[in-house]
Amino acid sequence: MSERIGELIDGRYQITSAISRGGMATVYSAVDTRLDRTVAVKIMHENLARDEEFVSRFIREAKAAAGLSHPNLVQVYDQGWNQGGVPAVFLVMEYIPGATLRDHLFAVGQLGAKEALEIINQVLSALTYAHHGGIIHRDIKPENIMITADGRAKLGDFGLARAVSTGNTLTADANVLMGTVAYLAPEQVQRGIADVKSDIYSLGIVLFEMLTGKKPYEGDSPIQIAYRHVHDRVPAPSTLNHAITRDLDSLVLHATAPDPGLRYQSAREFQEDIRKSLLLLDPNEQQLSLPLGIPEELRRPVRTAKTKREKSLGAKVNAQEAKPEISRPRMSNTSEIRRRTSRRVRRNRLIALAIAGVIGITGWYQLFGPGAQIAIPSVVGGTKKEAERTLEKLGFDITVAKSVFDEQIPKGKIISMSPPAGSRVSEGERISVVLSKGAERYKVPSLKGKSISQATIELANVKLVIGSAQSQFDLKIPKDQIISTSPAPGTMVKKNTQVNLLVSKGPELVAIANYVGKSSEQALNELTDAGFDVKQSDEFSDKFPMGIVIAQNPTDPELTKGAQVSLTISKGPEKIKVPSGILKSEEGKAIKLLEDYGFSVKVLKPAKVAKGKKLIVIKVNPAEGALVKRNSVITIEVK
Repeated sequence: MSERIGELIDGRYQITSAISRGGMATVYSAVDTRLDRTVAVKIMHENLARDEEFVSRFIREAKAAAGLSHPNLVQVYDQGWNQGGVPAVFLVMEYIPGATLRDHLFAVGQLGAKEALEIINQVLSALTYAHHGGIIHRDIKPENIMITADGRAKLGDFGLARAVSTGNTLTADANVLMGTVAYLAPEQVQRGIADVKSDIYSLGIVLFEMLTGKKPYEGDSPIQIAYRHVHDRVPAPSTLNHAITRDLDSLVLHATAPDPGLRYQSAREFQEDIRKSLLLLDPNEQQLSLPLGIPEELRRPVRTAKTKREKSLGAKVNAQEAKPEISRPRMSNTSEIRRRTSRRVRRNRLIALAIAGVIGITGWYQLFGPGAQIAIPSVVGGTKKEAERTLEKLGFDITVAKSVFDEQIPKGKIISMSPPAGSRVSEGERISVVLSKGAERYKVPSLKGKSISQATIELANVKLVIGSAQSQFDLKIPKDQIISTSPAPGTMVKKNTQVNLLVSKGPELVAIANYVGKSSEQALNELTDAGFDVKQSDEFSDKFPMGIVIAQNPTDPELTKGAQVSLTISKGPEKIKVPSGILKSEEGKAIKLLEDYGFSVKVLKPAKVAKGKKLIVIKVNPAEGALVKRNSVITIEVK
């Protein structure tokens, strides 16, 4: 990546160091000599610069990204073709001091929920802006998300971006699948089509990886991973990280639904749920920020009836105090004053009596009459029967609205009620409750002897998914059939738990040599070490010496490991010649020679033998050179 260090691109951009190298281009840091600022220069690889299709895609990135300006997007400054030195198609971008999200994940493994959601929230801000401008990204992955020194996330690399308005959103060009397969939506894999919901799927995979430190699918080849994106369901992150809440599981599963129609329909919708989750993580933050989101009219002090009445009375008093005193003529007629006073008192008494009557009737209606209301006691956490006993005593009817799975509330206990506890309602009101079905668990079925496709269907029927698949040789289970599972059959597990498979590769075939004509010791050692079951038999052979393999069965060049191999070992010729050189030799030498050949020796001696006399063989029976069986008795006569 360092071949261009020091080069001046387009007479303006001085290359200072290499940053990274990708499939299409290399990114360098450079100095803009005209504006005296550090920039990032992306230069297409020379071999691709000769391909018109790649050049057009590279230029499309510049045009797509140059029209976007957002705090969470990497800004594009310039694009061109270097004519001054080595020809190069280049793109000039904002230089981001910091690291990619991939670097960050590599350093820490996995992120906390708050940090992950904050990064996704910023990326969604950028995507909302880009989608609104008619641009979809098509290649969202941790490598294309920069994290600045101050913690801001910036989405860059619109190399696969395509304008929605063009009507061409294919990701498969010339049968080559574009984008990074680990983050591709099912529709991108199947039909090569991408839209805003494809970007949402990819970002959901990124969120999964941030929360768990792993991609949802791993495989030996890209096509295996692509297959799983199409045929599998992304598991809940909590299956890998038990600290993850159901709320975060819901975010990931909603964003990565295989059917685009079941995903978030816009980046804005996804972002709204992300922000709600952030507030759930930190309620204090919600309280501090709440006034900023409240309309002005809702932040004014609430005026109670009492406050209004007090202000109204105060205004009247003030008005009366403000009026100038009017001199009134004195009443000389005292009886007239008394009559007027008496009429006023009677009127006031009637008004007071009427008010008291209204209050009394209202109180009776609310407390004892048809309008009487009762505060609902809480039945959450109890059973349906317990709730019925409690509520029916107060005159309420109870009904079960639905039953749902719950990880915390035991089976048969009440999760929630409506109206909520503490509400005041009339007698006879119907109270609906939600019952817990307990923790959602499914039994792992027995998959031994079944194919992977059959296992996929059976697991889907019980809301489980296939995890990793490993292979090993097996003498009993045919090739491509399942040997065992982990977790084991019968285990109760959570929904969307991955079930790992051990698949048979069939019997292992081992190359076998032909040992005919070789020593039996060599054959036995090598065949036993290779895992074969060796059976031996012996027979006489005039052709092969003793201890040499005469025959081997079977003779195939490859056999199943553990198969039986039969070897026939030579015992040598059945008959052998009586050796020559016995006649006229001393008795002791003759006996030793014959015994060396495996014969038994019978000696015939004279009746009287002088002391110290050496006896010489004068006769051999059978004669020298005669063919006799091994271990035969040879008679010699000495004199």
